Amino acid sequence: MSDPSQETGALVVVAECPRCLKPLPLCICDSITPIESRLSLLILQHPQEQDRALGTARLTAQHFAKAVLRIGLSWPSLAKALGRPVADPTRWAVLYLGSAKVADLDTDREIVAIDRKGAIADNQRAILGHIEGVVLLDGTWSQAKALWWRNAWMLKCQRIILGPNQPSRYGHLRREPRRDGLATIEAAAMLIAGLEKRPDIVATLNASFERMLARYRDVQETMPDLAPRPKPRQKRDFRRRRA
Repeated sequence: MSDPSQETGALVVVAECPRCLKPLPLCICDSITPIESRLSLLILQHPQEQDRALGTARLTAQHFAKAVLRIGLSWPSLAKALGRPVADPTRWAVLYLGSAKVADLDTDREIVAIDRKGAIADNQRAILGHIEGVVLLDGTWSQAKALWWRNAWMLKCQRIILGPNQPSRYGHLRREPRRDGLATIEAAAMLIAGLEKRPDIVATLNASFERMLARYRDVQETMPDLAPRPKPRQKRDFRRRRA
């Protein structure tokens, strides 16, 4: 096997995997087998999402035979985003980014359909059983919000929120803006496995995510430029400065 890096003077150039676009030392594509699922998956990635080392959008899309990954800011319709002649957004769900949290609602469900006011929608079983596809927005919190506001057709999709029992597996490697924030691969696993009642899906995707994070930590020791350690939080000094 050839060395994925080539040294030119003081500069070390590391080749990327053409599938996941990660530097080859961080790639786990050879361990992924696509899953057949009833639900379709559409991942919309903000074009300025730069974290390829720890990002999971492409890894997630590789796992599903019925997955589409699009990079951009806006699409005129769900059908255009999917590359299909026809698609009904009312049969699709979008992981909603609003202020509503499952922890604030009177429910023990991990997957909750909400209305436009952020309240629990009536007939949860009927709504969730009607869904044929899921839309996930990939990027930072502000980038995901930009995708939401630029694609008006999402207003026709069913809004869904998640109530994970544990925080993201990213841990200290990447800080989520909310405790219920998840990696794209974790959100896809929880949603699709839950809606299809297939625990094998969540087990498979979480195992891949764990392998990716383990590879990242291993590379930290030998190639820190590819897998930098998270910067410590700066302590705020609330003491008044003397004049």
